Amino acid sequence: MDLLGAATLFGAICVSCFFILSVWRQLRQASKMPPGPTPLPFIGNLLRVDRNNVSRSLIKMSEEYGPVYTIHLGPRRIVVLCGYDAVKEALVDQVEDFSGRGEQATFDWIFRGYGVAFSNGERAKQLRRFSMMTLRNFGVGKRSVEDQILEEIHFLLEALRNTEGKPFDPTYILSRSVSNVISSIVFGNRFDYQDQEFLSMLTKLLDIFRFASTPWGQLYDMFSGIMNYLPGPQVKSFEALSGLDEFVARKVKENQETLAPNAPRDFIDCFLIKMQQEKEKPNSEFTLKNIIATTLNVFFGGTETVSTTLRHGLLILMKYPEVEEKIHKEIDRVIGRNRAPSMEDRKWMPYTDAVIHEIQRFADVLPMGLARRTIRDTQFRGYTIPKGTEVFPLLGSVMRDPKYFARPEVFDPQHFLDENGQFQRSSAFMPLSVGKRYCFGEPLARMELFLFLTSILQNFHLHPCVPPEEIDVSPMLSGFASLPPAYELCVLPR
Repeated sequence: MDLLGAATLFGAICVSCFFILSVWRQLRQASKMPPGPTPLPFIGNLLRVDRNNVSRSLIKMSEEYGPVYTIHLGPRRIVVLCGYDAVKEALVDQVEDFSGRGEQATFDWIFRGYGVAFSNGERAKQLRRFSMMTLRNFGVGKRSVEDQILEEIHFLLEALRNTEGKPFDPTYILSRSVSNVISSIVFGNRFDYQDQEFLSMLTKLLDIFRFASTPWGQLYDMFSGIMNYLPGPQVKSFEALSGLDEFVARKVKENQETLAPNAPRDFIDCFLIKMQQEKEKPNSEFTLKNIIATTLNVFFGGTETVSTTLRHGLLILMKYPEVEEKIHKEIDRVIGRNRAPSMEDRKWMPYTDAVIHEIQRFADVLPMGLARRTIRDTQFRGYTIPKGTEVFPLLGSVMRDPKYFARPEVFDPQHFLDENGQFQRSSAFMPLSVGKRYCFGEPLARMELFLFLTSILQNFHLHPCVPPEEIDVSPMLSGFASLPPAYELCVLPR
């Protein structure tokens, strides 16, 4: 054998040995992972997943593999957590181990690891701490932000009266009102309902939310590395994200030009002041990229989750008019017709409180939550989950866990009422996640849901355009989010 042939043979043997060693290591590592279906090359377990409702598919698979199992979505290896016990054990009992953020390809395309929602490590910690403190300073969870919500409700009720009892789609009426609450905090002002740039921005937000919840959006999440280079609906979604990015960048520039460090007007001002304070720190996380991404994170989160929940809620109440009637009676008894609702009223309105919680549970707006990631090799229920493994804590499986909800597939306010008709909490109620990466806007969301819904029902009867028995409350899309079907309604003055 000549020297070249020997060298070629030696090289082939080395490559083969390396390949065999690599496969052996993967199999050895996989043997310590939770069980799961055998993946096919490249596509993984895609054929076992219904992309019209990924969450339900994953819950169904838990019946075969248990509450903790491994699945491959394309090239992504993911540990799935099903049911309250598994999710609580991971996100609460082993909170630090599961505190990393996993992939969300639609949003990662623009944020690229920046901002408070989709970042990791020290960046996530610093931006989260700053964002929570700043929102508290602007009144989130306090009376001052309650007044802001009630002020915005005044404009909402006016818009509803202007429908004059005619059918209308509530999507943008609700999103404008909810968005204006967070806009007042983030940008320092509300927007007029006819502001075209504002309406364009809300349209883009909803388009992104919808895309991430479509089968194509789910496919993009699995194969983003390839689909980034292909035509398809994802291109339009990216264009919308870029437009939002540019809008926030303009707002930041406007604030920079008029900044008064001793008198911050809004969230952006506070971030700019922090940037000035840390400008000499070489590794500061308070940068231009992070202010744009974090502002957009807060604005997006403060708009779509609450407005989508309210859209679900109005549809559900039209489906069950007897529930709406009980809320009307409780409103009349506790609040009456001559003053606006307040958060103080909630403790005297157990039925209304239970209905709002049940709307959140039943609507299940974020069925898979945001993906987590292990930050180190983690021992969990006898398995070894390697550092960097993505984790799906299925919030929908928690909110429909039969151990905690007697009729999980049915809308039933009794899930949150005791035998005396008093409100009772459920530990399995976690619509916006738990642990270190829970949604820090949850206190604001709770206030908005209570005040918006009671104010609407204090003033109006909801009238469906079809008989209640024909109303379908099943989600139109269920992927990243569960979105209600499109519908119209009439609101009639009480």
